[in-house]
Amino acid sequence: MAATIEHIEIDGLKVPVIFEHDKRLPLVTMQFTFTNSGSVTDTKKAGLAKFSAKVMNEGTKKLGSSAFAQSLESRAIHIHASTGVETFVMEVGSLKEEFSNALTKFDSLLKDPNYTKESIEKVKTMTLGSLSRKENDFDYTASNELKAILFKDTVLAQPSNGTQKSIESIELKDVKKFVNSHLCKSNLIVVLGGDIEIEDAKKQIKKVIESLPKGESSEVKHYEVTKKPSQSILKKDTQQAYIYFGSPYNMDEGDEDYYKARVATFILGTGGFGSRLMEEIRVKKGLAYSAYARVSITKSSNYFTGYLQTKLDSLDEAQKTVNEVIANFVKNGVTKDELAQTKKFLLGSEPLRVETMSQRLNRTFMEYYKGYELGHSVKELEKIKNLKLKDLNQFIKKHIEINDLSYAIVTK
Repeated sequence: MAATIEHIEIDGLKVPVIFEHDKRLPLVTMQFTFTNSGSVTDTKKAGLAKFSAKVMNEGTKKLGSSAFAQSLESRAIHIHASTGVETFVMEVGSLKEEFSNALTKFDSLLKDPNYTKESIEKVKTMTLGSLSRKENDFDYTASNELKAILFKDTVLAQPSNGTQKSIESIELKDVKKFVNSHLCKSNLIVVLGGDIEIEDAKKQIKKVIESLPKGESSEVKHYEVTKKPSQSILKKDTQQAYIYFGSPYNMDEGDEDYYKARVATFILGTGGFGSRLMEEIRVKKGLAYSAYARVSITKSSNYFTGYLQTKLDSLDEAQKTVNEVIANFVKNGVTKDELAQTKKFLLGSEPLRVETMSQRLNRTFMEYYKGYELGHSVKELEKIKNLKLKDLNQFIKKHIEINDLSYAIVTK
């Protein structure tokens, strides 16, 4: 059954509920997704959003972490908090007959998080340990350095996991303030699916929503990529070079030409074997095991980015090849065969992208979140099917800004 948009009316608000009825298994899954509540809001202390999500995973103050986890496990209930760049997500999953109990547990967690000195110190220790281990993860290092270049002096320039200094500075009051100001009715979207009747579910879910503060709805702030290309080279004790590159991409979320960007980027670097970057860098020159590129178009940012790893003595040649491949791509576009093969893959693999209820719900959520009408993804595939080579190449040649590449490189 296709997903639909329902609403729960409360406190003068109409909280959207994205719902899909699926009776094939006696399971129910639900997400409370709070918009403009992810790492893009970490304007005071880097990593606070993710840190707060980890605290919400420490159970209730009444039961504590272990006892709360055991109470969930005994009924096969799953509750987990996580964050993205723009969202804070509380996920609940259970058997059909346990969904009421799952909502009761979820409600108790929202009302009584484990706000104790012990839980804060536990999360802080775990986070600092994770950051310490990442010091030798040079993909992580290069990726963060590229973001620092592309979004200089903005919240997107800092690591979403935080830094040693920022994590050490987080206190219980910071987490309380974050949760109270972001987990509210005004920026809530509920995603629900499984073997459950929607009207009954809405009544139960409404009782949980009632405990949330009303809050104020706010738009995600947009951050522009730096227009001036630059390069940062970090010297580490490494056996190979890590090359991360990125540039502006002149397209906003909701742009009607996004499907063209999707096709173009697939041919350039998202498509794996057969993509331009992979063919030139790995197949023809043997400079890297893989090379990848993609376009990110969201409310908070829009940019082109990619990466590869190569031998230390091949660094200059690999970087030069990236520049040449992208310049040639923009100047000359793609071939008829490349377009045909890309259409074949994107259209042929579509069933795999909507195979599970979770995939379908996530797609519907993204359509709603981006302001599209339901079913937009199907219409986009039809546009891809009918896309002409001339129109695609005209689109590619307009985006000369992807030649303005900034680099973050980790080498010996």
